[in-house]
This record gives sequence, C-alpha cells and structure tokens, in this order.
Amino acid sequence: MSSIHTPPQQYPEPGPAYLESTRFFDWATESVRRFAQTAIAGETSDIGKAVRLFYAVRDGWRYDPFSMRMTPESYIASNVLRAKSAYCIPKANLLVAAARAVGIQAGIGLSDVVNHLTTEKLKERLGGLTYFMHHGYAVLYLEGQWVKAAPAFNIELCTRFGVRPTEFDGRSDALFQEFDTSDRRHMQYVKDHGTWSEFPFEKVMADFRGFYPPNAFGEEPEGERFEDGVPAR
Repeated sequence: MSSIHTPPQQYPEPGPAYLESTRFFDWATESVRRFAQTAIAGETSDIGKAVRLFYAVRDGWRYDPFSMRMTPESYIASNVLRAKSAYCIPKANLLVAAARAVGIQAGIGLSDVVNHLTTEKLKERLGGLTYFMHHGYAVLYLEGQWVKAAPAFNIELCTRFGVRPTEFDGRSDALFQEFDTSDRRHMQYVKDHGTWSEFPFEKVMADFRGFYPPNAFGEEPEGERFEDGVPAR
C-alpha cells in the first residue's frame, strides 16, 4: 500500500493504512510485537496502552542527534529496537510500529522546529544551525481523535539540560515544551509538514541533503555522548 500524506494542519481519515505493517513500521516482526506486549503489561484500554508505549520508547532509548544517518535501515522500527540510542524520527517510527502492533491506528508527523536544546559540538557539526528540519513524532488515533506524541527526549536528558520532560496522557498532544525549567526558550514548532501512513524516507533524506552540511551525518564523536556535551545557549 502506498503512503497516504495528510496535509499540514489536518488530521488523517482513519483507516486500515494506519494499522499496516510496513517497511519502516514493521510491527509484524516478532521483536516489535514482543516489545509492544511487554510495554503494555496487560493494559486493556487503548489510551492506557498508548501511554505505556510512549514512556517505554521515550526512556528506553537515549536521544542522540549524532546518530542521524542517511541509510533506510536506520529508520526501520525493528532495527531501532537493537540500537542504544536514536534521534527523534527513529524513536517516533518505533512508537508508531508498537502502537499498530497493539491495534492502535498511528502515523508519523513531521514538523520543522527551532531547538534551543543543543550542545556546542552539535551546533558546530550543523554549521551553527538551531533550525531542525523534519522533527518526527507519532500521531495516534485514540477514542475517536488524533493526538500527537513526541517520545524523543529521555528523562535523563531532560534532567541534564533542565528541560521539562514531555508527558503523555493519551488525550492531549504531547509535544515539546516551549520553555525550559528556567523559563528560557527551548523549542519552537515553526512549520508543519503533515502526517504520513508510512515514513517518507526519500523525501526526508532529499530535504536533509539540501539543508544540512555534509558532515551532519557522520559518525558519533569518539568518546562523547550528546547529553555529556556542553550546552549551547
């Protein structure tokens, strides 16, 4: 089934496309199904399942923008399971796949953001940019409405950088906070690209190549984790 794109500022029409096991949302693989079932731990309501899956993904993988790669394998949910860290899109892909594995319709939303949570090393690597293209989050259909959930920043990272963690109750959007715990500007959503029933890999990679400097997708700096870097403000 081809990917369905819902334009910005709109929500998808619910349907079977948002339950499919796909190339990137490969929930039919045993590892993804097992992860999802373990995470929900007997929860019976869709909202309860979605909340448990959100926190399992949010805190189960370190947020690491140094892990950005241009290979499709890096964005397949079952491969994300085997990683120790990931950035926003792979974590969103895993949440989408896990939600579908337990019968919750889900797609991926993409928006451009200005992210003030960065380090000197990352800022240097991105050529001074704080504008992040295609920030990814899951869009989940729960009790008759679509809600957005961004599982990118793990709790340890939030504590380290003084950022309010993104909390999800299954009923309201769970996107990044505009201000940190010291009321400094943290995150601004500036452009909505819409929602897809399958991760639009080719589009995202083409946009990345046209926007980011070539070294943005290299190897992680040796011996350095993103959260150990010096915050850039």
